[in-house]
Amino acid sequence: MNYILFDGPSRNSLLPFTYTRPVAEIRIGILTIREKWDMFLGTTTTTITEDYLSEKYPMVELEDNVLINASFLPTDELVDMVKNLGENQAIFKDEDVIAFYTKDAQEDIEFDLFEAIEYDGDAIKIEHTWDIFSKNAEAIQQDFDLITNGRTSQPLSATNNVLGAHNVFLEEGAVVEFATLNASKGPIYIGKDSEIMEGALIRGPLAMCEHSIVKMGSKIYGPTTVGPYCKLGGEVHSSVLFGYSNKGHEGFLGNSVLGEWCNLGADTNTSNLKNNYAEVRIWNYESESFARTGLQFCGLMMGDHSKCGINTMFNTGTVVGVSANIFGSGYPRNFIPSFSWGGASGFTTYLTKKAFEVTEVVMTRRQLEFTDMDKAILSHVFELSKKFRRD
Repeated sequence: MNYILFDGPSRNSLLPFTYTRPVAEIRIGILTIREKWDMFLGTTTTTITEDYLSEKYPMVELEDNVLINASFLPTDELVDMVKNLGENQAIFKDEDVIAFYTKDAQEDIEFDLFEAIEYDGDAIKIEHTWDIFSKNAEAIQQDFDLITNGRTSQPLSATNNVLGAHNVFLEEGAVVEFATLNASKGPIYIGKDSEIMEGALIRGPLAMCEHSIVKMGSKIYGPTTVGPYCKLGGEVHSSVLFGYSNKGHEGFLGNSVLGEWCNLGADTNTSNLKNNYAEVRIWNYESESFARTGLQFCGLMMGDHSKCGINTMFNTGTVVGVSANIFGSGYPRNFIPSFSWGGASGFTTYLTKKAFEVTEVVMTRRQLEFTDMDKAILSHVFELSKKFRRD
């Protein structure tokens, strides 16, 4: 069977992260949503997404296809139902389509002609940006159980102070020395060739992906995910870094999500709680207004390739788009459009020529190529986000 993950109606409410990736490429827990479905299904999935992303994330459509809403994370029960779908059957949860089996082209789907199957089990649905950190504890536990089932951890050095050692798993090449690990409140997963340096204080749940680093003296509170090739330092609470992003120095990051290729300058601090303890509202790209989150704690949402200088201060519930560069004293406004350059005193447009020069240098340092395909995606985002800038 051919399985295809589609973005679904939540795609716009997951901006700015879905400016540069399909919903399936969002990381929550240890794995991306696609990696979870691939492991459960035992096969490779492809993607239906926006046209400008489809060259990088292509779709393979065959005669028999099962399409899966990428906003839903897989469970054993749900995957069994997906695998047993018959032609013109669809799985629903309330009003949401989770998956359907069709031989028709995607543009010809009429759900009125499908046999509806209701899924009444539990499933994590990622439909808002803040779901990525607020539902991360459950996602880490699910991924930990999936990845470590039937396997034995690499040995943990006796130099460490450990609570709940049975809940700590080290992959090959992981290094942890003279750290304090408390896995009594949730698992600690330390990925291949990753490192927790001396003096770090870790309280699970924590997911460290391959080649990630937690620096000396860091204080990390779970649930937190450190994506592949990320560096983390200072104080971090309930946050997710997708990959290739750095918060390497002192400062606080809480209840936040950073995309890929982000960098927070030394002593950057994010507020995750309003002074009056009120519900946090954050920018919604779909309504082009500030939306209620239902949360008391919500920090920073930063899109791919965005960066900030030393001593930057982000107010509660700040949304930063793609390829923004923020610096200077004071609090910048709590919605910073993509390709913005400046800070509290005002912003100008960060032209693609200058932004791409930085991106190429940053990616080359990691021995990766900034391809023409990547440039085309970011150029499209530049045009899409033009209406939000105030030059």
